Amino acid sequence: MTQNSITRRGWFAGALAAVAMMLAAGAAAQSTMKLASATINDVQHEWQKEFAKEMAARVGDAVTVEIYPASQLGAIPRMSEGVLLGTIEAFTTPTSFMTNVDGRFQAFDLPGLFLDADEVAAVIHDAEFRDYLETLFLDKGLRVIGAIYNSPILLLSREPVADLDAFQGLKVRTFASPLQMEPMKMLGANPTPLALSEVMPQLQSGGIDGMLAGMPILTAFKFHDAAENVTDLNLSQLVSLTLVNEIWFSEQSEEIQDAIRAAGRAAEQTVFPWGVQNVERANAAWTEAGGKINSLPEAQQVAMMQGFAELGSSLIADQSQVVELHDRIFAILQARRGG
Repeated sequence: MTQNSITRRGWFAGALAAVAMMLAAGAAAQSTMKLASATINDVQHEWQKEFAKEMAARVGDAVTVEIYPASQLGAIPRMSEGVLLGTIEAFTTPTSFMTNVDGRFQAFDLPGLFLDADEVAAVIHDAEFRDYLETLFLDKGLRVIGAIYNSPILLLSREPVADLDAFQGLKVRTFASPLQMEPMKMLGANPTPLALSEVMPQLQSGGIDGMLAGMPILTAFKFHDAAENVTDLNLSQLVSLTLVNEIWFSEQSEEIQDAIRAAGRAAEQTVFPWGVQNVERANAAWTEAGGKINSLPEAQQVAMMQGFAELGSSLIADQSQVVELHDRIFAILQARRGG
């Protein structure tokens, strides 16, 4: 073998090794981001789909975004644990399901805080507040990459609830938040926190009499098959957040981090009108499926909300961090209301 052929073979082997190293580096640079939620075909799911589109437009296939709706990665407590531990990169959920992780999540759930969807948008789309919100829970290892208007809270019940007396003794599924549980107790009901995946069989068997939820969830999961009555409590406006594991986030390149932030906020803006319209579509779908929507007598509704407001304030009074967050939210709302 000539010296030239040896040299050529050595060069070729070196080139192959370099290519292999480049391919390995490229593969290592790719990242998978699992997005989990308990719901499907609602505004949380829509945000995730829009986020995936925005990420693809910004970084191509550098990040593979995988969407797992309808509790595919476990019940809500398991998904909450997953994003805290990093086995799930991101979790989209109503704030109420994270109050056991950090009490400050309660600040969004105070009864009567937000009067309508536009007030929610005024807060979560306020640039200064949104920057503040992104890093608020970093001490728990979580970063907020999505803030989403979800829906008003309603009561679904097997039997009609047309006045306050009808709440007596009802077993009502609530979120695991004092700001849902204690108002139900005040009305004489028995709050029963359950994961969404457990609710339907409990309703069908009579294990519970009703549940607090948004109308889009009731229609998406066809709860009218188990209970046809809804009472428009106007208890609160549900806010959902997408939380990403901060350790995973910090391991990404600066380009990927910037893309995640930008994609999340772009998706928020896109899905807000979709979410508002989805509530309207869900209300129409409920009645078309034979469901009924009831309201309390006006005097009872006013008295109930006054009682709820006083109760909510008392529940957070000794939690200074929750009060601080609530006050930030309320300051934005007061400025918007001209108060």
